[in-house]
Amino acid sequence: MGDEWTAIAKVYDPLKAGSIDGTDDRPHDRGVQRAMLAKYKPRKAQLDGDPDCTLFVSRLNPDTDERSLLKAFQKYGDIVTVTVVRDIVTGFSKCYGFVEFKKEKSAIRARQDAHEDVVDERVLFVDWEFSRSLPGWVPRRLGGGFGGQKESGQLRFGGRDRPFKKPINLHHKGSYQPRDVRGYADNEDRHRHRDRYDEGRRDKDRYQSRDRDKDRERDSRDKERERDTYRDRDRDRDKDRDRDTYRDRDRDRDKDRDRDTYRDRDRDRETGIRTETDIEIETE
Repeated sequence: MGDEWTAIAKVYDPLKAGSIDGTDDRPHDRGVQRAMLAKYKPRKAQLDGDPDCTLFVSRLNPDTDERSLLKAFQKYGDIVTVTVVRDIVTGFSKCYGFVEFKKEKSAIRARQDAHEDVVDERVLFVDWEFSRSLPGWVPRRLGGGFGGQKESGQLRFGGRDRPFKKPINLHHKGSYQPRDVRGYADNEDRHRHRDRYDEGRRDKDRYQSRDRDKDRERDSRDKERERDTYRDRDRDRDKDRDRDTYRDRDRDRDKDRDRDTYRDRDRDRETGIRTETDIEIETE
């Protein structure tokens, strides 16, 4: 990368590409080691056009062919060749290819506008063809390249997909101090940063734990309040039910009493016994 820091690599260095900020001084995975030892030469049979007018297109649908790519890119200018790279044995697509334009300005426009376009339900990745235009280039299959999958643990930086992050101890724009493998000027700086990081994590965990306790207490209060509401509602319902039960019982008792009174009066009348009530009626 030289003395001037840039987010995009101007010269490909496998060791720097394996570092998020381009400051590593030793390889951190075997892929980087393999790329550092590789001697790569692009295949002339595959690429023989103008490198300044050629784009690399990847993340293709396995069913995407040259005709689909031509249809997607011809709106940006006159196209010389379109190639989808295929397995030499099976003939299946390797899901990447190259598009060569007649004019460089057409390639510049296509790189800008066609990037992340959707073709055959796949989002395209479009960048320059680096095998001839970027000094020191080593492809992914030899441990180099740009990008990569996070799950593999072999990410590569300095390209369009994953540009370099600015080093933490960068003093001013365009320069940085030499660092060790972790990107720190010395062990004391690294331990100081780690202590600050651990302290920050402890504070964050403390606040998160406090927030969780508050949420738990709030949920508990809400549940208790809801239980009390239902409990009061059930209690009122039981009171109403008891009140209705007693009211019905009193009503039935009064009916039975009146029924007994009339029955006795009818019986006395039939036997000729005059009751006090009958006497009162007669005197009136």
